[in-house]
Amino acid sequence: MWKTGLLLLFWGLLTSSELQQEATKPEPRNQPPSGKLDFGYVPQGVYKTLAYYEPGVIGILFHMVHAFLYVVQPNPFPEDLVVKVAKDKFGAIQSEYQKPENIVLTLQAIYYETGFMVCAVLGLLFMVLLPLVGLFFCLCRCCENCGGEMHQRQRKNAECQRGLLTTLLFATSLIITAGVLCAYAANQNLSSQLKGMKSLVSSNLKDLQTFANETPTQIDYLIAQYATAKYTVISDLDNVGPLLGGNIHVELGTEVCPALDGVLRMAGAMRETKEALENVSVSLEVLQEATGKLHFNLSLVRSSLNRTLNDPGCSDEDSDATTAQLCRSIHSSLAQLHVSANFTRLPDVNNQLESVNQVLKTDLSNIIQKGFSSFNGTPGMVSDQMRTVVEGARGMLDVISTNISSFSKVFPLHSSLANFTNFISHTQSKIEDSYPEIDQIDFYRWICCIGLCCMVVLILAFNFLAILCGTMGYDKHASPTTRGCVSNTGGTLLMAGVGFSFLFSWILMGVVTATFLVGGNLEKLVCEPFHTKQLFKVLDTPHLVNPEWRNFIPGYMYNDSDLDLTVESFYSNCKNNRSLYSAMRLDKVFNVTTLLNSSLYTKEVVKMFDSVKIDLRGIVLLESEGKQSLIDFSETGVAEINYAAYLEEVNKGVTQVDLLSYANELEAQTDLMPKGPLQTSLKGHANSLRQIHSQLVIPMEQAMKYVRARSTLNQSIRLLERTASDLPNKITDVLKSIEAAQYLISQNATHVVIQETEKYKQTIVGYFRQYIEWVRTSLTMEVAACKPFSNIVDTVEIVACSFLVDSLNTFWFGLGCCALFLLPSIILSVKLAKFYRRMDTEDVYDDIETIPMKTMEIGNNGYHNECLQGIQNPVMTSIPAYDTMTRFPRASAPPRHIDW
Repeated sequence: MWKTGLLLLFWGLLTSSELQQEATKPEPRNQPPSGKLDFGYVPQGVYKTLAYYEPGVIGILFHMVHAFLYVVQPNPFPEDLVVKVAKDKFGAIQSEYQKPENIVLTLQAIYYETGFMVCAVLGLLFMVLLPLVGLFFCLCRCCENCGGEMHQRQRKNAECQRGLLTTLLFATSLIITAGVLCAYAANQNLSSQLKGMKSLVSSNLKDLQTFANETPTQIDYLIAQYATAKYTVISDLDNVGPLLGGNIHVELGTEVCPALDGVLRMAGAMRETKEALENVSVSLEVLQEATGKLHFNLSLVRSSLNRTLNDPGCSDEDSDATTAQLCRSIHSSLAQLHVSANFTRLPDVNNQLESVNQVLKTDLSNIIQKGFSSFNGTPGMVSDQMRTVVEGARGMLDVISTNISSFSKVFPLHSSLANFTNFISHTQSKIEDSYPEIDQIDFYRWICCIGLCCMVVLILAFNFLAILCGTMGYDKHASPTTRGCVSNTGGTLLMAGVGFSFLFSWILMGVVTATFLVGGNLEKLVCEPFHTKQLFKVLDTPHLVNPEWRNFIPGYMYNDSDLDLTVESFYSNCKNNRSLYSAMRLDKVFNVTTLLNSSLYTKEVVKMFDSVKIDLRGIVLLESEGKQSLIDFSETGVAEINYAAYLEEVNKGVTQVDLLSYANELEAQTDLMPKGPLQTSLKGHANSLRQIHSQLVIPMEQAMKYVRARSTLNQSIRLLERTASDLPNKITDVLKSIEAAQYLISQNATHVVIQETEKYKQTIVGYFRQYIEWVRTSLTMEVAACKPFSNIVDTVEIVACSFLVDSLNTFWFGLGCCALFLLPSIILSVKLAKFYRRMDTEDVYDDIETIPMKTMEIGNNGYHNECLQGIQNPVMTSIPAYDTMTRFPRASAPPRHIDW
């Protein structure tokens, strides 16, 4: 019955009560998520049991006992022997004892228990022989033998013997005291730890209740987190345009965007060409006007100079030779008075400008922007074409949600856990009801142990009081027959201690032997193998419980003994706080891998996306008008302009010669001529040149109007030259590029669409896989963490081994020490009592000369010399009528020299 309930509980741990979606579903995300999903942390119950025991100071005694047991039993744990005995079911050995294999097992057991058997035999001998020895000792003393006569022989080393015996007895009593304190401490430790056991048991039961209460919450949390994956998928479906369409746009954009950018650059080149042609036309007009004026003025000056040089004063025979020479030199330099840059001979660009303006009537930039807009509308186009798939996927998500939440209805988890919780409560109440009985039993045990300790304490009291009385009441001047009452009391107490030792020692040894056999074997066969995990190996031995079961836990629970589930693996997994699902291998009963197979939930998604057909033929990158505009631009005649002639004129100076230098040189030559009309006329021409230089040349070189015109003309010509360079081929390349991009979109985009759709599909499916993998990992690692079960095992070990067995072993260890040292205590007490008790007779001598020590006369023999006090010493007086041999045969014998 309980097996069925346990299976239901383990089965139910993997499912949950009906999911309260209203309360647990998360809000949908506004932005499309990416990357790994965050399902949060599975709520964990807090287990309060700390299955760890630190004995404290008494642990030293525990270690001493363990060391003693190792000396008694150094053999390793007999794993094979225990397994064989367990397999033979114990009874078979007794009924078939004569079989050779059973005899071998018996011999192996005897060999293993040799140390315990030797100690037990010694204990039994102690129990039997000591009472007999005590009986014969008493009878012997009654016959005044065995030290029973009240006479003490005087010896030379009597003082030394008494001191030695006292010291040895005191040391022995201290050892016995240590033993009884050890036993008392173990007794008290057991009682105190039994009180702590109640809280330990209570915390274990509370942890089981926490385990039962938290498991449904954890399962509900796992199911509720499906909403995280669900709303993430919905968010991605709502953003299918930016996600799927955006990725398609990016992939196609690697070829489309450069083609459109090439057309866009060509449109910019058209506008720049127009501006450059306009600049050339305006600049050329300004420069032609300025150079025309300069040319006209220079022509006038040159004509005037020519007329002046034709004056008879220069060519007449009567003229000065120097003047004639100068006139010829000036006449020869008149050819330099010309304009250098003649812009009037450059052709205009009006025809080209008109052609370009005609081309620009078609707004190519707008056409290109339409192409960009059409291409950038890929996400919207994809979103429109995916609308049916998105709606179908939404409905499928709701179906999956219903299927997942319906798992809880398959198994009666709440009823199973309710029964388990009731079982825990009932067990706790029964345990708590048994506490008074346990306390009463422990009280009786405590009384019995205290009684045993009191036996030893009584003997110790006699010993210590005897030593105290004997030491304090000792008088070195008193003879054995005249010892004081205190000293005599000490001797009497010693003999009383001897008597009680004979009465109690065999009882103590009987208790020690019995508890030694029980506690020692429990320590060596149970506790120690548990710590080394050898006990688990025994329990996990194949076919141990049932010959047909390889492993008894799966064989009993699942009827599959070949399943890899052992006691050690279950304990270790729970010790590491793994989930009950993995610790108990519940996948044999409830295979999460099968139920959480992602293909069960994603195959419909895969079918939907495999049927997707995205058509991008509606995208037009460049209309026919735009293409014609490009072709017309290549035919505007821009390439036919003579750019070399323009650049040649632009790079020339304003005049061929510096007019100011020329005027100064002309004036210098004129100064060499004789004064007259010729000189005056030539100087006037020099001044005219200076005026032309200042009024026309300098403004043309420095005025912004002319400078800007020259610069603009230079830049525009160079720009036009670059633009016109291989213009038809450039436009042809642009058109080919745009045609290739258009062909890619219209005809060859299927590969890109399929590739990106597959990636998007894997992203959607990946959310389900993440959720399912997270559920699987949580079930195997976090949900229903079985730490309470290993804590129960550890608690049983702590209570049984650390509380009971260690305390029991320490008790017999201390009590056994007391029982063993009672033997030397008895011997030492009997011998020391002679030195403390008052004797009836003592050694006497007839002749003082027979005394080997003359110091006896002054009382150094240990007796009080009454002659020194004026009293006749009867010991030293010869009494002929008193026959000491007849009355006290031993007292009349004088001491021999060897006795001193």
